[in-house]
Amino acid sequence: MTLDGRTSPFTPEQLGYKRSRQLKEGAVAAVMFLAAAVGAITTAGIILSLIGETIAFFRDVSIVEFVTETEWTPLFSVKKFGIWPLVTATFLTSVIALLVAVPLGLLAAVFLSEFAHPRLRAFLKPALEVLAGIPTVVYGYFALTVVTPFLRHFIDLSLFNGLSAGIVMGIMILPTVASLSEDAMSAVPQSLREAGYGLGANRAEVAFRVVMPAALSGIAAAVILGFSRAVGETMIVAIAAGQNPRFTLDPTVPIMTMTTYIVQVSLGDTPYGSLSYRTLFAVGSTLFALTFVLNIASYVLVRRFRQEYD
Repeated sequence: MTLDGRTSPFTPEQLGYKRSRQLKEGAVAAVMFLAAAVGAITTAGIILSLIGETIAFFRDVSIVEFVTETEWTPLFSVKKFGIWPLVTATFLTSVIALLVAVPLGLLAAVFLSEFAHPRLRAFLKPALEVLAGIPTVVYGYFALTVVTPFLRHFIDLSLFNGLSAGIVMGIMILPTVASLSEDAMSAVPQSLREAGYGLGANRAEVAFRVVMPAALSGIAAAVILGFSRAVGETMIVAIAAGQNPRFTLDPTVPIMTMTTYIVQVSLGDTPYGSLSYRTLFAVGSTLFALTFVLNIASYVLVRRFRQEYD
């Protein structure tokens, strides 16, 4: 009987099963909510760990000087706090990495998705993704001991430079761009390919004029994710790019990225609580803000292209 006196259409066993199923579904939903909340909680923790010392830093250093000056010497006797040398070095090496990774990654993705035999793709894709598992310190020494000496046969290049670091970073993020782009292309419905063939297009035309535009949202996300990975890279630039904070776009000279400076300060020689120590958090906050903006841009691009091609 129900509360209003009517007979229930379910037997007690069915009611028990229904309640048990509802409890299980509620428990699963709670677990998935907690898993989804981990990212937000982690982001909040990172912000809290940075904001206190960053505010203390800007009590002593003008934010106008920080964002407009072009000299960065907080560890020298004459202290300058212009962040631009670190920002330009970071973007210089990251752009070089993209110039290497995007063309090669997209060509690899097109081949794996549209031209490779399934057995060959099953071998090549895991082999390509092995590059993502190589420790970045190994990439750093590869840039310093192999790529730089090779490039010095052709151009005038310092031992530590942004060019070789950027090239090797491009090799490092190549699996990210290629694998995610290939996944996006493989998700394109087969009917679109058949429509292209039906209009007389060959395999290359279908790949570049049908499949790639349809997968553009995933490709754009892969490129921006690779760029974010390059911006946050530490060991390659710390080993191969040098530790000279100069405001330049010349990739042949030693430079210092934001992550390299963080490594330098984190070695333990800087007194705790000093102004030089707080620069670590100011630079870390700047790096966090840049990567956050890139992730937002990736989300906006994905939504825009998805709306255009849906």
